[in-house]
Amino acid sequence: MQFDEMGMKTGKVLFLLPGTACDYQTNFGSVLDRLGEKYHLVCVNYDGFDGNGSIFPDMITVTEKIEKYIKENYGGRIDGAIGSSLGSSFVGQLIQRQNVHLDHGIFGSPDLDQSGRLSAWLQSKLVVPLLTSFTKSEKKRAKTREKLKGFFEMDDETADKFMACFEKFSPVSIKNEYYTDLLTHLRDDIHVERTKVHFIYANKMGEKYLKRYKKYFRDPEIREFDMQHEQWLFGGEKYAEPVLKTIDEFMETPV
Repeated sequence: MQFDEMGMKTGKVLFLLPGTACDYQTNFGSVLDRLGEKYHLVCVNYDGFDGNGSIFPDMITVTEKIEKYIKENYGGRIDGAIGSSLGSSFVGQLIQRQNVHLDHGIFGSPDLDQSGRLSAWLQSKLVVPLLTSFTKSEKKRAKTREKLKGFFEMDDETADKFMACFEKFSPVSIKNEYYTDLLTHLRDDIHVERTKVHFIYANKMGEKYLKRYKKYFRDPEIREFDMQHEQWLFGGEKYAEPVLKTIDEFMETPV
Protein backbone atom coordinates (compact mmCIF):
# COMPACT_ATOMS: atom_id res chain seq x y z
CA MET A 1 0.00 0.00 0.00
CA GLN A 2 1.15 3.50 -0.79
CA PHE A 3 0.06 6.64 1.05
CA ASP A 4 1.53 9.82 -0.43
CA GLU A 5 0.86 13.07 1.41
CA MET A 6 0.92 16.40 -0.41
CA GLY A 7 -0.83 19.74 -0.71
CA MET A 8 -1.51 22.13 2.15
CA LYS A 9 0.46 21.31 5.31
CA THR A 10 -2.27 22.59 7.62
CA GLY A 11 -5.36 22.18 5.45
CA LYS A 12 -8.28 19.85 6.04
CA VAL A 13 -7.25 16.24 5.51
CA LEU A 14 -8.74 14.72 2.37
CA PHE A 15 -8.07 11.14 1.25
CA LEU A 16 -8.19 10.34 -2.48
CA LEU A 17 -9.18 6.76 -3.32
CA PRO A 18 -8.86 5.74 -6.99
CA GLY A 19 -11.10 3.50 -9.05
CA THR A 20 -10.79 0.13 -10.78
CA ALA A 21 -7.30 -0.73 -12.07
CA CYS A 22 -6.05 2.81 -11.51
CA ASP A 23 -3.41 4.52 -9.44
CA TYR A 24 -4.10 7.94 -7.97
CA GLN A 25 -1.61 9.59 -10.33
CA THR A 26 -3.76 8.69 -13.33
CA ASN A 27 -7.18 8.78 -11.71
CA PHE A 28 -6.82 12.17 -9.99
CA GLY A 29 -3.91 13.57 -12.00
CA SER A 30 -5.94 16.35 -13.61
CA VAL A 31 -7.14 17.77 -10.27
CA LEU A 32 -4.31 17.02 -7.80
CA ASP A 33 -2.75 20.47 -7.96
CA ARG A 34 -6.03 22.31 -7.46
CA LEU A 35 -7.17 20.08 -4.61
CA GLY A 36 -3.72 20.46 -3.06
CA GLU A 37 -4.13 24.24 -2.97
CA LYS A 38 -6.92 23.89 -0.40
CA TYR A 39 -6.47 20.52 1.32
CA HIS A 40 -3.85 18.29 2.84
CA LEU A 41 -4.11 15.31 0.50
CA VAL A 42 -3.47 11.68 1.34
CA CYS A 43 -3.32 9.89 -2.00
CA VAL A 44 -3.72 6.12 -1.83
CA ASN A 45 -2.52 3.35 -4.13
CA TYR A 46 -3.81 -0.06 -3.11
CA ASP A 47 -1.84 -3.29 -2.95
CA GLY A 48 -1.42 -4.49 -6.51
CA PHE A 49 -1.55 -0.93 -7.85
CA ASP A 50 1.34 0.65 -5.95
CA GLY A 51 4.23 -0.47 -8.16
CA ASN A 52 5.69 -2.73 -5.47
CA GLY A 53 4.97 -6.07 -7.09
CA SER A 54 2.18 -6.95 -4.67
CA ILE A 55 -1.20 -8.45 -5.59
CA PHE A 56 -4.52 -6.90 -4.61
CA PRO A 57 -6.01 -9.20 -1.93
CA ASP A 58 -9.63 -8.14 -1.38
CA MET A 59 -11.64 -5.03 -0.55
CA ILE A 60 -11.92 -5.63 3.20
CA THR A 61 -8.20 -6.30 3.70
CA VAL A 62 -7.39 -3.06 1.91
CA THR A 63 -10.07 -1.21 3.89
CA GLU A 64 -8.43 -2.41 7.09
CA LYS A 65 -5.08 -1.02 5.94
CA ILE A 66 -6.66 2.37 5.21
CA GLU A 67 -8.27 2.34 8.66
CA LYS A 68 -4.93 1.45 10.25
CA TYR A 69 -3.24 4.39 8.53
CA ILE A 70 -5.95 6.80 9.67
CA LYS A 71 -5.69 5.56 13.25
CA GLU A 72 -1.90 5.73 13.36
CA ASN A 73 -1.50 9.09 11.61
CA TYR A 74 -4.72 11.01 12.28
CA GLY A 75 -6.02 9.68 15.57
CA GLY A 76 -8.82 7.78 13.84
CA ARG A 77 -10.56 10.84 12.39
CA ILE A 78 -10.21 12.70 9.07
CA ASP A 79 -12.07 15.57 7.48
CA GLY A 80 -13.02 13.76 4.31
CA ALA A 81 -12.41 11.17 1.62
CA ILE A 82 -13.24 11.16 -2.10
CA GLY A 83 -13.74 7.83 -3.82
CA SER A 84 -13.59 7.67 -7.58
CA SER A 85 -15.83 4.90 -8.94
CA LEU A 86 -14.69 1.72 -7.11
CA GLY A 87 -12.88 3.98 -4.64
CA SER A 88 -16.32 4.99 -3.40
CA SER A 89 -16.79 1.44 -2.11
CA PHE A 90 -13.92 2.11 0.29
CA VAL A 91 -15.54 5.37 1.39
CA GLY A 92 -18.77 3.47 2.04
CA GLN A 93 -16.98 0.79 4.05
CA LEU A 94 -15.08 3.35 6.13
CA ILE A 95 -18.39 4.98 7.04
CA GLN A 96 -20.34 1.76 7.56
CA ARG A 97 -17.72 -0.03 9.67
CA GLN A 98 -17.22 2.96 12.03
CA ASN A 99 -13.68 1.91 12.97
CA VAL A 100 -12.57 5.41 11.97
CA HIS A 101 -14.56 8.61 11.51
CA LEU A 102 -15.03 10.71 8.37
CA ASP A 103 -16.67 14.11 8.62
CA HIS A 104 -17.38 14.01 4.89
CA GLY A 105 -17.69 10.99 2.62
CA ILE A 106 -17.70 12.06 -1.05
CA PHE A 107 -18.79 9.51 -3.65
CA GLY A 108 -17.65 10.20 -7.20
CA SER A 109 -20.48 8.97 -9.45
CA PRO A 110 -20.10 5.31 -8.43
CA ASP A 111 -22.22 2.40 -9.58
CA LEU A 112 -22.05 0.64 -6.15
CA ASP A 113 -22.86 -2.69 -7.78
CA GLN A 114 -23.32 -5.66 -5.44
CA SER A 115 -23.93 -9.31 -6.23
CA GLY A 116 -23.61 -12.88 -5.01
CA ARG A 117 -20.56 -15.07 -5.57
CA LEU A 118 -21.71 -16.80 -8.75
CA SER A 119 -22.76 -13.56 -10.44
CA ALA A 120 -19.56 -11.82 -9.33
CA TRP A 121 -17.47 -14.68 -10.73
CA LEU A 122 -19.30 -14.62 -14.05
CA GLN A 123 -19.04 -10.84 -14.34
CA SER A 124 -15.33 -10.83 -13.56
CA LYS A 125 -14.73 -13.58 -16.15
CA LEU A 126 -16.44 -11.37 -18.73
CA VAL A 127 -15.31 -7.88 -17.79
CA VAL A 128 -11.66 -8.28 -16.79
CA PRO A 129 -10.57 -9.64 -20.21
CA LEU A 130 -12.33 -6.67 -21.81
CA LEU A 131 -10.39 -4.26 -19.59
CA THR A 132 -7.06 -5.70 -20.73
CA SER A 133 -7.74 -6.96 -24.26
CA PHE A 134 -6.76 -3.71 -25.97
CA THR A 135 -3.12 -4.30 -25.00
CA LYS A 136 -2.82 -7.19 -27.46
CA SER A 137 -2.48 -5.14 -30.64
CA GLU A 138 -2.08 -1.58 -31.86
CA LYS A 139 -5.36 -1.92 -33.77
CA LYS A 140 -7.23 -2.66 -30.53
CA ARG A 141 -5.38 0.17 -28.77
CA ALA A 142 -6.46 2.62 -31.45
CA LYS A 143 -10.06 1.43 -31.26
CA THR A 144 -10.11 1.72 -27.46
CA ARG A 145 -8.52 5.18 -27.64
CA GLU A 146 -11.30 6.40 -29.93
CA LYS A 147 -13.99 4.95 -27.66
CA LEU A 148 -12.53 6.69 -24.61
CA LYS A 149 -12.23 9.97 -26.48
CA GLY A 150 -15.83 9.76 -27.64
CA PHE A 151 -17.35 8.64 -24.35
CA PHE A 152 -15.44 10.86 -21.90
CA GLU A 153 -14.38 13.61 -24.33
CA MET A 154 -10.76 12.75 -23.51
CA ASP A 155 -7.87 14.08 -25.54
CA ASP A 156 -5.29 11.65 -26.97
CA GLU A 157 -2.83 12.16 -24.11
CA THR A 158 -5.42 11.47 -21.41
CA ALA A 159 -6.73 8.40 -23.24
CA ASP A 160 -3.21 7.00 -23.53
CA LYS A 161 -2.54 7.59 -19.82
CA PHE A 162 -5.79 5.86 -18.92
CA MET A 163 -4.98 2.82 -21.08
CA ALA A 164 -1.49 2.68 -19.63
CA CYS A 165 -3.02 2.07 -16.19
CA PHE A 166 -4.61 -1.16 -17.35
CA GLU A 167 -1.41 -2.25 -19.10
CA LYS A 168 0.96 -1.91 -16.17
CA PHE A 169 -1.03 -3.78 -13.51
CA SER A 170 -1.41 -7.52 -13.05
CA PRO A 171 -4.63 -9.02 -14.45
CA VAL A 172 -4.81 -11.00 -11.19
CA SER A 173 -4.96 -7.76 -9.17
CA ILE A 174 -7.56 -6.31 -11.53
CA LYS A 175 -9.67 -9.47 -11.26
CA ASN A 176 -9.40 -9.60 -7.46
CA GLU A 177 -10.33 -5.94 -7.19
CA TYR A 178 -13.31 -6.20 -9.52
CA TYR A 179 -14.57 -9.50 -8.08
CA THR A 180 -14.30 -8.66 -4.38
CA ASP A 181 -15.83 -5.21 -4.91
CA LEU A 182 -19.03 -6.93 -6.06
CA LEU A 183 -18.99 -9.06 -2.90
CA THR A 184 -18.34 -6.17 -0.49
CA HIS A 185 -21.85 -5.06 0.33
CA LEU A 186 -23.28 -1.94 1.90
CA ARG A 187 -26.27 -2.08 4.21
CA ASP A 188 -29.40 -0.11 3.46
CA ASP A 189 -30.05 3.23 5.19
CA ILE A 190 -26.53 3.77 6.56
CA HIS A 191 -26.39 6.69 8.97
CA VAL A 192 -23.49 7.75 11.20
CA GLU A 193 -23.73 10.71 13.55
CA ARG A 194 -21.62 13.71 12.48
CA THR A 195 -20.78 12.18 9.11
CA LYS A 196 -22.12 13.88 5.99
CA VAL A 197 -22.53 11.77 2.87
CA HIS A 198 -22.25 13.50 -0.51
CA PHE A 199 -22.73 12.15 -4.01
CA ILE A 200 -21.56 13.50 -7.35
CA TYR A 201 -24.35 12.17 -9.57
CA ALA A 202 -23.49 11.85 -13.26
CA ASN A 203 -26.99 11.83 -14.73
CA LYS A 204 -25.93 10.20 -18.01
CA MET A 205 -25.35 6.99 -16.02
CA GLY A 206 -29.09 6.67 -15.44
CA GLU A 207 -31.58 7.10 -12.61
CA LYS A 208 -31.13 3.58 -11.23
CA TYR A 209 -27.87 4.77 -9.69
CA LEU A 210 -29.56 7.76 -8.09
CA LYS A 211 -32.07 5.38 -6.47
CA ARG A 212 -29.21 3.20 -5.30
CA TYR A 213 -27.48 6.11 -3.55
CA LYS A 214 -30.67 6.89 -1.64
CA LYS A 215 -31.16 3.22 -0.77
CA TYR A 216 -27.78 2.72 0.88
CA PHE A 217 -27.51 6.04 2.70
CA ARG A 218 -29.99 8.05 4.70
CA ASP A 219 -30.53 11.57 3.38
CA PRO A 220 -27.35 11.92 1.30
CA GLU A 221 -26.55 15.27 -0.27
CA ILE A 222 -26.68 14.68 -4.02
CA ARG A 223 -25.45 17.12 -6.67
CA GLU A 224 -26.43 16.34 -10.23
CA PHE A 225 -24.15 16.97 -13.21
CA ASP A 226 -24.82 16.52 -16.92
CA MET A 227 -21.92 14.14 -17.58
CA GLN A 228 -20.84 10.54 -17.93
CA HIS A 229 -19.33 8.42 -15.18
CA GLU A 230 -16.40 10.36 -13.61
CA GLN A 231 -16.17 12.62 -16.65
CA TRP A 232 -15.00 15.48 -14.42
CA LEU A 233 -11.67 13.69 -14.01
CA PHE A 234 -11.08 12.97 -17.70
CA GLY A 235 -13.18 15.36 -19.76
CA GLY A 236 -11.48 18.70 -19.26
CA GLU A 237 -12.23 21.98 -17.51
CA LYS A 238 -15.90 22.33 -18.36
CA TYR A 239 -16.61 19.22 -16.28
CA ALA A 240 -13.89 19.56 -13.66
CA GLU A 241 -14.48 23.15 -12.57
CA PRO A 242 -18.09 22.85 -11.33
CA VAL A 243 -17.36 19.56 -9.55
CA LEU A 244 -14.30 21.01 -7.79
CA LYS A 245 -16.43 23.94 -6.63
CA THR A 246 -19.02 21.48 -5.33
CA ILE A 247 -16.38 19.49 -3.44
CA ASP A 248 -15.36 22.69 -1.66
CA GLU A 249 -19.00 23.27 -0.72
CA PHE A 250 -19.29 19.69 0.52
CA MET A 251 -16.23 20.08 2.70
CA GLU A 252 -17.57 23.29 4.22
CA THR A 253 -20.93 21.74 5.18
CA PRO A 254 -21.27 21.70 9.00
CA VAL A 255 -21.34 18.22 10.54
